[in-house]
Amino acid sequence: MIEIKNVKKSFQGKEILKGISGVFQKGVTNFIIGASGTGKSVLLKNIVGLMTPEEGQILFDNRDFVTANRQVQQDIRREIGMLFQASALFDSKTVEENVRFPLDMLTEMSNSEKNDRVAFCLQRVGLEQAVKKMPSELSGGMKKRVGIARAIVMNPKYLFCDEPNSGLDPLTSIRIDNLIQEITQEFQMTTIVVSHDMNSIMEIGEYIMFIYQGSKLWEGDNETIMHAQVPELQEFVFTNKLMRKFSGRKDI
Repeated sequence: MIEIKNVKKSFQGKEILKGISGVFQKGVTNFIIGASGTGKSVLLKNIVGLMTPEEGQILFDNRDFVTANRQVQQDIRREIGMLFQASALFDSKTVEENVRFPLDMLTEMSNSEKNDRVAFCLQRVGLEQAVKKMPSELSGGMKKRVGIARAIVMNPKYLFCDEPNSGLDPLTSIRIDNLIQEITQEFQMTTIVVSHDMNSIMEIGEYIMFIYQGSKLWEGDNETIMHAQVPELQEFVFTNKLMRKFSGRKDI
């Protein structure tokens, strides 16, 4: 579980996060949503430790990352898996080498243990036949699945996904959504997805936090979001549905 309490962050005197609180449960697909520039990416960076809030607590299973000593912070970082928006694969490494990279950098596992772990993760995302392929040989959806395999190779407690469906067609997006939800439940991870893809939100959004101009205006799930009496949220939902309808795109 990750709990944030009264998180505030400012840049050059402008308050970007205005005291946000919330609880992200394990085994659940948690979403942070909002329009571009509302603060959701800044919130994510504060949660994972890329930024430090001026005020507030960020608790990883009751361990406050903000005030923890360096050893505890390192322990928490080793328990985090990240799926980046652009997959962020190494072009010069094979699929197998990309997934193995965190194990080489952060563990003292034997080669056989690493090979077994990589094979398991690639099998879990359905890419056991692509181990020797280079990223340039992969489709967008396959790259995302490699990114997921790499994100879970360290057996993380916490998984963060930044716009996981960006650039994907609708069918591939559904597959990625299903995979994220499946591994979240299977490994009982605390998963946080930053997204403005209404299809994903409606399909797998078990907990949803809506950010508007640096404040949390609403929280709920995919069964209650359409009936939320929050004008800013209603506008966000309607605008994203309308834009997809007329653009024919999934990744807006």
